[in-house]
Amino acid sequence: MTKPNKNKIRQTNPVYSFVVDGECEYWYLQMLKDYERSLKIHLSPAIYKKKTLKEQYQRVVELAEESKKVFWVIDFDVIYKETKEAKKGKKTPLQEFQEFYIKCKKNNKVIVIVNNPCFEFWILLHFCYTKRFFEDYKALRPYLQKYLADYEKTEKYFIRTYPDIYTRLKPILQTAISNSEKLGEFDLKNIETGTAEMYKIFYESIFKNSYNATNH
Repeated sequence: MTKPNKNKIRQTNPVYSFVVDGECEYWYLQMLKDYERSLKIHLSPAIYKKKTLKEQYQRVVELAEESKKVFWVIDFDVIYKETKEAKKGKKTPLQEFQEFYIKCKKNNKVIVIVNNPCFEFWILLHFCYTKRFFEDYKALRPYLQKYLADYEKTEKYFIRTYPDIYTRLKPILQTAISNSEKLGEFDLKNIETGTAEMYKIFYESIFKNSYNATNH
């Protein structure tokens, strides 16, 4: 009988954690987690309803201690709106986010993903390429409904409708990756620019091997 090797390191699957500020992102990641089991990783989506930017950032830092990577997914429309409405003399949501954003960029275990204005812009890029800037989902919705006439920001639509949102979009995922990468990274100095950085998830090595994402 072979004796167990006490020096053998226990093999565990890498943990990829997510901090998101919207339900749509959470539902999408849940479907990805359910369907892509062949990736042999542990996706750990975490949703924080009505949490401040500071609380989200603190959670990102905590998760970075125990995860291979932490993806912080931000819908920028709320920051944009609240910054425009902020009273003079007070720190704006944009200034606060800028502080956290710069800190995260210095942590090689944290990837900040900004969707400007919102997650739906990433969905739209599955169907077409556009540089258009939308202030919010309301402005974007008519363009998305040209391709998904029945689209709803509901758990039923994302998860319980057949096909679910992930299954529906997966065949054209490579198009979304290509289109969103063409738009470039989020620029704090040019915030009125459409951005969808969800593609960064799929450029993580283990995802890239699965989806044949083109090197960037």
